[in-house]
Amino acid sequence: MSSGLLRATLTLLTGGVLAHALPLLLGPALTRLYAPGDFGQYALLWAIATNLAVVACARYEFALPLERSPRRAALLMALCARLLLAATAISTLLALALFLGQGMALAWLLPAGVLAISATQWLTLWATRAQRFGLLSAARLAQQGGGAVLQVLLGLFKAGPVGLLLGPIVAGLGAAWLLARPAPQGGWRRMVRQRLPRLKAMAAHHRDFPLYNTPHAFMGALQDTLALLLVAAWAGDAAAGFWALALRYLKAPATLLGGALSQALYPQLLQARSAAEARALVRRAMLALALLAAPLAAVLLLWGPELFTWVFGAQWGDTGTLARGLGLYIGLHFIASPLSVVTLAWRAQPWALRLSLVGQAVFFTGLVAGLHWGGLAGAAWGVSASMAAYFLYYFRALAFWSDIPHESLA
Repeated sequence: MSSGLLRATLTLLTGGVLAHALPLLLGPALTRLYAPGDFGQYALLWAIATNLAVVACARYEFALPLERSPRRAALLMALCARLLLAATAISTLLALALFLGQGMALAWLLPAGVLAISATQWLTLWATRAQRFGLLSAARLAQQGGGAVLQVLLGLFKAGPVGLLLGPIVAGLGAAWLLARPAPQGGWRRMVRQRLPRLKAMAAHHRDFPLYNTPHAFMGALQDTLALLLVAAWAGDAAAGFWALALRYLKAPATLLGGALSQALYPQLLQARSAAEARALVRRAMLALALLAAPLAAVLLLWGPELFTWVFGAQWGDTGTLARGLGLYIGLHFIASPLSVVTLAWRAQPWALRLSLVGQAVFFTGLVAGLHWGGLAGAAWGVSASMAAYFLYYFRALAFWSDIPHESLA
């Protein structure tokens, strides 16, 4: 890694380690305060909220680092704010439909979940544009660590799935408030009332983000939602809880390091002076991630069942079996997750969207075949086997990418 990228990543990791250490350390307490069925219900509603939240601003927030003018960036922020309010209103109507049509008692928390996730994501990109990495670390600590602490406290009062949901919602709203104060680089709030033609012009200028990145992000989030639905339909809420817990903790290292690296890598790619320098940044990041992913996958393959049973308790033993089967997939996902910003920086969203659709088909082919032939454990091995070729193709394509547009370079 370059010294600038390494320094920024380490700054983000300072808060990120604490933010993710708390959920990991409190995990054994959570699995003893909440039943697998509680985790299954929580995971399903949270997956629906995530699906809506990742596209709440139509992905225009990811265009913020591309805007060099503070005034134009403020106008883009105003556009995001309007879209976020509209998405929250739509999620309120969906919550009502879920409550009345499906009898989903937890649906009343859906709009708050959408607002918490989307506001944090939006304001994180605003702080990333200004390279306020210390603030990003503090916000991540408030969001991830605070959410886990609140879940434990609510679990002591036997709050059930409501407690699992309220924890990250309250913590996410707190992190969003922290990221919004003070507002860097000018008062974007004054521009929320800008006339519609100016907002439309800004939306048209960055139309690639809603056209290509929005369906890409939505399909990525939809993968988790549909996977949970399939597992729950096949084997019930408890099995969905096992699946959700496994992925929650197995993806934690990727979320920790991947989030920090991607937030630092994105502006570095935009500041690269040549295509060769940009490719070199990506290759160094990829190699560093691979060196970290290999021992992680090896531990899961060798000691996954024993490790999860020891940490989370005997009732979660099936989660360890899932962890072993998902080991290869988790290792490859660990490398791929931070690299999602590369196609944003290189204006390759159409290619990324097409590839993601192929990835969705490959993922569900492995999942369904695994469920059919080997149950829950078979699903894990099926996903690992089917996704290996997909990820390897993705890594090779980025490492040798040749069509880097001039406007993506400094």
